[in-house]
Amino acid sequence: MHLGNARTALFSWLLARRHGGRFLLRIEDTDRERHQHGAEEAFIEDLRWLGLNWDEGPDMEGLAGPYRQSERSHIYVALYGRLAEAGLTYPCFCSAETLAVQRKTQLAAGKPPRYAGTCASLSEAQVSGKLTQGLTPTMRFHVPPGRQILFDDIVHGPQRYNSDDIGDFIIRRADGTASFFFSNAVDDALMAVTHVLRGEDHLTNTPRQLLLLESLGYPPPQYGHVSLVVGSDGAPLSKRHGSASVEDLRARGVLPGAVVNMLARLGHYYESGHYMPLEALAQSFETRHLGTAPAHFDEHQLRHWQREAVLNADENLLVNWLRDLLPSQLDDRARREFVHALRGNLLYPADADTWARIVYTDDMPVTEEALAALRGADKGLFVSAVTAAGEAGTDYAAFVARLKTLIPARGRALFQPLRAALTGRLDGPELASLFALLGADRITRRLEKPPC
Repeated sequence: MHLGNARTALFSWLLARRHGGRFLLRIEDTDRERHQHGAEEAFIEDLRWLGLNWDEGPDMEGLAGPYRQSERSHIYVALYGRLAEAGLTYPCFCSAETLAVQRKTQLAAGKPPRYAGTCASLSEAQVSGKLTQGLTPTMRFHVPPGRQILFDDIVHGPQRYNSDDIGDFIIRRADGTASFFFSNAVDDALMAVTHVLRGEDHLTNTPRQLLLLESLGYPPPQYGHVSLVVGSDGAPLSKRHGSASVEDLRARGVLPGAVVNMLARLGHYYESGHYMPLEALAQSFETRHLGTAPAHFDEHQLRHWQREAVLNADENLLVNWLRDLLPSQLDDRARREFVHALRGNLLYPADADTWARIVYTDDMPVTEEALAALRGADKGLFVSAVTAAGEAGTDYAAFVARLKTLIPARGRALFQPLRAALTGRLDGPELASLFALLGADRITRRLEKPPC
């Protein structure tokens, strides 16, 4: 699931929850050329991971099912018949190559690309002859000429389109499957969908779908077209901007709370800049706060919300998040103690791996800054520290109090070398939190032989 799709799903979920509505999951799988094996399962897994539970869908059947479009072909066939009987459709035998040339020619002439109506006036005999040749037609909807199509978009406000600029469009492909224009519109109507939020690249699809629904006598939903997600350079979001999919973020160890807090603010304004759980995001979601400017994905913002998610996450969630990185012999209590002590210093699971080596092994990585602090320290400091540790054990307050009676060093001259000797670095959690994790024996060994 691309981050743009994930944000659209999130906005739809927030809108439904904000107003006590129902969030519907429909699998639009009629395009056989674009269908990928396992794609449905992957999308569903991503939605569940984000916490976007749905009220109706493939695995939660309701009155509007089935929820896979590939299982609704009998519905579409009946509707094709209704439109054909009303004289609103015709078969089109134009090849993809012919249509591509028409489109290129129109664009070169500065005209909007639209179907030229080549097959609109074929006689019954001509149609029969082409069928006899083995040609398989698409079905086009005949767009009425001279119409003004007006609608109010939730995000962009009043919209006006001229039907003469649209051109007759395909509602059934040559292989018999429904096109997006058709299946998406009629399923919204038949499933009693009242509000649709989707990317603004679908804005120009809306007049076509409104004409279809009008011809079938179905009420249209209220459409809202949200701004597209772009990279920091303004270009469409792609791998070169970092993680472009939910799967990428999950693989990096990003927490779902970080993703939804970031996405909720891409193109939507929240008065609060604080981290919020999903339900709180829903309660403050307002369609009037949806912007029209492109929404910029920013890796720095992702890191910000990841840190907030770690700080606000349930301790058990973080224990499970880090389960594979901590020593297998640790019990749940020890894992929770590690999370409690290191929470403020973890951004991604790799950070936990580094601190697990520091706390639980003798293979402690040492930074250059830590080595410099150790080399500049008074060597008598460590002799006194060993004495203090032998008396205080893992009681950090008692250790510091005793050490200050043995040496005159204070402030950075005291604590930086101690931190460097015990952790191999100059940053990290409070030493008081680490003392219990390190244990008396490891503390003493590291003070006796600091890595300098």
